[in-house]
Amino acid sequence: MKKFYSKLFKGVMVERVEVKDVRLPVQLQRAMATEAEATREARAKVVAAQGEQNASVALKEAADTINKSPIALQLRYLQTLTHIAGEKNSTIVFPIPIEFLKLIGQENTVIHGSQS
Repeated sequence: MKKFYSKLFKGVMVERVEVKDVRLPVQLQRAMATEAEATREARAKVVAAQGEQNASVALKEAADTINKSPIALQLRYLQTLTHIAGEKNSTIVFPIPIEFLKLIGQENTVIHGSQS
């Protein structure tokens, strides 16, 4: 409790001040709403940036793991295809490395060349 001193009454004790009705001008209400929205947007940007940072750290760790074990990339690729195939009944285009096609072409040449 603080003492409230006025010119009329000395030493008046104020226990509580209650505000019943406050009317703010529309322009001030808009300014306050704009400020609150800007604050929310700033917080959302910080959260999004933290999420991006966490994602980039996870991607770096994944890249390091794949770099240590090259077969991990192939396994991840197959896992992704399995996941895609399980979601919807759709056509999956499965890219085949050019080196693999060259290898098949060489085997066909050897097989067809030896039969003639």
